[in-house]
Amino acid sequence: MTQPLEIATRLVEMVGDRAEAEAQVGSGVEALTRFANSFIHQNVAEDTPAVGLKLAVDGKVASGTTNRTDDESLSRLVEETLEAASLQPVDPEWPGLTPPSDVPDVDHWDQATADADPDARAAVVEQFVAAGPGMRAAGYCDTAAMRVAFANSAGHAVEGRTTRATVDGIHQTDESAGSAHQTGGSIGMLDGAAAGSLAAERAKMGMNAYDIKPGDYEVVLSPECAATILTFLAFYGFNGKAVIEGQSFVDLGKQQFDETVEVWDDATGDGSIGLPFDLEGTPKGRVDLIAGGVSKSVVHDRRTAKAAGVESTGHSIPGSATYGAFPSDMVMGDGDESPDDMIAAVDRGLYVATFNYCRILDPKSQVVTGLTRNGTFMIENGKITGAVTNMRFTQSFVEALGPGRVLGLGNDRRFGDGEFGAGLVRAPSLRLASWHFTGGAEG
Repeated sequence: MTQPLEIATRLVEMVGDRAEAEAQVGSGVEALTRFANSFIHQNVAEDTPAVGLKLAVDGKVASGTTNRTDDESLSRLVEETLEAASLQPVDPEWPGLTPPSDVPDVDHWDQATADADPDARAAVVEQFVAAGPGMRAAGYCDTAAMRVAFANSAGHAVEGRTTRATVDGIHQTDESAGSAHQTGGSIGMLDGAAAGSLAAERAKMGMNAYDIKPGDYEVVLSPECAATILTFLAFYGFNGKAVIEGQSFVDLGKQQFDETVEVWDDATGDGSIGLPFDLEGTPKGRVDLIAGGVSKSVVHDRRTAKAAGVESTGHSIPGSATYGAFPSDMVMGDGDESPDDMIAAVDRGLYVATFNYCRILDPKSQVVTGLTRNGTFMIENGKITGAVTNMRFTQSFVEALGPGRVLGLGNDRRFGDGEFGAGLVRAPSLRLASWHFTGGAEG
């Protein structure tokens, strides 16, 4: 296949002076090894280019896509998108094109991950499965290596590349399950044995689970739970569109969180797996969202930046015209306590390994309802004393992280598998003063 930047540039040239044009082209391989009942049962890989074109003709905007890169297919995409634009009403919020600008010189790429074959992923799976003898293991190991390019008719052209690897799975007994997750920029960062051991330990501890009364409990939450919390805060709060529309809880300059809470978004930092530019070609950099518990910034694409009278922060994503900009490379500041240290400090509370099926009830207050899953344990006198059945919670995520409510930050920051996927958030375990549980999984 021709290089993505050449294709993007060629698309823009085909449009010529008939429209404002921006082209995005991605290519690479996404491969998955899936296992169930402790056996690998599926190996799949996809190597299909993705070509997107957006055109604005006198303020009338339309988009089109194709997975073919020959000249005939690209020409057809141009003509069809031009025709679609001619049928649209004028978009008064069209922000125009990103001007030529430099992007950060970062390269989140690992060649071994780009070259990873089924045997390489199977080795990680084998370690995961072997860590839970006598149990049933299920999950996946996947790798991705993507090259992405952007070009527009304003003369702006950029390209970048990134790799990612993930192992995610459970170990099961006849009455319990325990999960574990790891994501990194390279397959060499995955430790299948460690992930499998954690899942197996949680499954063993999860046997003989019992019901407890609903109510407010002190909690220690895993990085998976923390990642879900931050994703909701990002999508419904630190989102320029939500702020403009008055739907966000964010009150810039106000102490809305505990002073220990630090959250930023940075696709260019060490450990990130993001690209250094967004869907509109805007360069990315570090954006501090929360500093010392104070809400500092929200993220924008070009559309919301125009409405707010500010510059885009480089956070356009597919669908952002509808949903708004999204910080997809978030990091939460960590602490110096291990999860065991935090558990030891709890007189009576709960350890929660995973949230599941979380849904927003009120974006303005960030009240979310959801369930616990694959590892919920009673803590008494600083020790885990047994497993409890899955529980439903209804909790304001902003209130949970509010002043005086964060009792501890873990030293175990990593990519957490949040409600909406892996690779978006790096967060530590959290010890929080209170979490409101409203009933069992069926209530």
